Amino acid sequence: MKKPTPDDHLVVYSDGNDDYTYALPKFFDVQNVDYGQMVKIRVGGKVVDKIRNVVYGMPFVNCIHTNNVENYNGILRERVSYLVRRTKCIAKKLGFLAGALDLFQFYWNFVKALHDRASPAMLEGLATRLWSWSRFLHCKIRRR
Repeated sequence: MKKPTPDDHLVVYSDGNDDYTYALPKFFDVQNVDYGQMVKIRVGGKVVDKIRNVVYGMPFVNCIHTNNVENYNGILRERVSYLVRRTKCIAKKLGFLAGALDLFQFYWNFVKALHDRASPAMLEGLATRLWSWSRFLHCKIRRR
């Protein structure tokens, strides 16, 4: 991730449950961060209203949403069996869970094409083409 600058702000949206208000200043200059929260008001388990709060900077209020993160979390739980349910499948060692998450993250960022036929890594300039599992498994690592 690039360090945020006055010309290129870091944009963060959250649901208000995880409070980044204290975490973000530890790592970033909040002058270069646009942080907004979408707080869902629930009554009887149903969402009845959504309130958008600007915490830092100047995020576009109408753009504050958590759909992408909630969708990603749902897909992650579907694809990584260790995250489904504790009783269904359990990682006996933390390294197993970390490895499964690393593989999924590689797949999501380098192998899976988005709607515009580019992967997230291609959009960020980290890759020039889609990777395949064969290319990944046969990739030679160069030592420095």
